[in-house]
Amino acid sequence: MPTVQRTVKTTATPAQVLPYLLDFENAVEWDHGTVTCELLSGDGSPGTIWHNVSRFAGRTVDLDYTLESVSDHGFVIVGRNETTTSRDTITVSPDGTGSSVDYRAEFSFTGLGRWLWPVAMPLLSKLGNDTARSLKSALDRL
Repeated sequence: MPTVQRTVKTTATPAQVLPYLLDFENAVEWDHGTVTCELLSGDGSPGTIWHNVSRFAGRTVDLDYTLESVSDHGFVIVGRNETTTSRDTITVSPDGTGSSVDYRAEFSFTGLGRWLWPVAMPLLSKLGNDTARSLKSALDRL
């Protein structure tokens, strides 16, 4: 299963970071690939669903993300479409006067994607690097 994981340190506190990231509509500000992200249903608790449109490898990708679980230190959100599942685990920890954010995205593919993901891995890695930069920038503005 292809996995992209990055850790970002920010000046923002966990009390600022976690609610900001849990409001997944904010992904347009911090997720490098996200073009739009719209709340479809729910109130931010587990079961809440957002529709996310991203650009990846020159294509537009639509995923519906469902908030799977929330804890005091993070959450798990799962995006799905016909060919892709992305299980994102975000953990926020105190780090000095700021925070450390660990972002782990695990991908699974069906159809041709099952066989082509090794070719896409460098693109996923680049997306991880770009997202880490935009995430840090967005969090430092909080």
